[in-house]
Amino acid sequence: MQYYSLRHQAPSVDFRAATIAGQAPDGGLYFPESIPRFSAELLASLKTLPQAELALRVMQPYVGDTIPQAELARICAETVDFPFPVVPVTDQIAALELFHGPTLAFKDVGARFMSRCLGYFSRQQTRKVTVLVATSGDTGGAVANGFLGVEGVDVVILYPSGKVSPVQERQLTALGQNITALEVQGDFDDCQQLVKQAFTDAAVTSHLTLTSANSINVARWLPQQLYYLYAWQQWPHPEPPVVAVPSGNFGNLCAGLLAHASGLPVRHFIAACNANDAVASYLRSGSFAARPAVATLSNAMDVGNPSNFTRMLELFAHDHATISGLISGATVSDETTRATIQRVYQRHGYLLDPHGAVALHALEEYLQQQPQQHGLFLETAHPVKFPEVVEPLVGRTIELPEAVHALMRQPKRSTPLAPRYEELREHLLSR
Repeated sequence: MQYYSLRHQAPSVDFRAATIAGQAPDGGLYFPESIPRFSAELLASLKTLPQAELALRVMQPYVGDTIPQAELARICAETVDFPFPVVPVTDQIAALELFHGPTLAFKDVGARFMSRCLGYFSRQQTRKVTVLVATSGDTGGAVANGFLGVEGVDVVILYPSGKVSPVQERQLTALGQNITALEVQGDFDDCQQLVKQAFTDAAVTSHLTLTSANSINVARWLPQQLYYLYAWQQWPHPEPPVVAVPSGNFGNLCAGLLAHASGLPVRHFIAACNANDAVASYLRSGSFAARPAVATLSNAMDVGNPSNFTRMLELFAHDHATISGLISGATVSDETTRATIQRVYQRHGYLLDPHGAVALHALEEYLQQQPQQHGLFLETAHPVKFPEVVEPLVGRTIELPEAVHALMRQPKRSTPLAPRYEELREHLLSR
């Protein structure tokens, strides 16, 4: 499998080169030259395949011969060694819970897969690889956990000061070792812009072997399609589901679209957004305009200019009619998010996090117009990460898992950084 730049000004590369580089030299995101099709045999046996075997069969065409089969099998097994349950919430709606991994968020899958791939590739490197990543919440913790102690790899994480939850912040600042956290006095878009500038700075890229662990990296993005196959394994209805995805940087939804393009049955997708709804507006109007990020309760979705939107367009050959036929855009306010968390807990006893609440409400609105259909929403983070939002609404304390208790007792280690590229540049060149 070869990968080309979506800016079409750089040569195509294999999976190894795309993973190590993060993004193409021309600043574009890498995209597979062909979309593998799931075989009829795979689809027929989908419900009975073990998670690790299914992951291997889905990921192997994308990896090609850059990783030996036995090594890739080990990587896949370690990536998905926790459950992805589909939990009924109402007679019509179920939650796909993606928070049962080590950092209680859906990004554990992509971070674990990428860290293990990069760990394998780093054995062939003569100098360390530096992972440079921006986070709006959960990416940082998942990347920090996935790469902790990986030989030959250093990690530098940029996160927006005061705009991640206490648990999220501790997950990316408390580990130490090969993990460095830079606390940016700005929002996620500032963090993402700084990272993008670093990748196009010849002085930095000649000084460090730089890669990214955001979903711009193919090794982070591609394995996210596995969630959707695991959901289908457990889906109890004969017809395909309507799937609502809480959407920020759009890597998760775009991975689901990729699985659908490969042959996975999905009736319809909903891009569930908070006030940062540039893509939802595009789906409704056909016109896209990036906007400054707005702070909301669902902070991991506070992205004004989503990177993966370009991949989404590429999947559909930039045809708005085709895109909007398969995907609806929804905008959900903080007020509605709060009301949804409270209502669903009181009526159904199900505890939502703010991101899942956005997706559930968007799905409810869609199904009101399609009462014969059934839907699935992605619950992407454990509610314990957002106690200041959730606990007052449900009237009880959310118990911390023991692993989080231990983490919260660790000291925070972060370096303040102004949202100016000169400061990040100086930090990277001093490493």
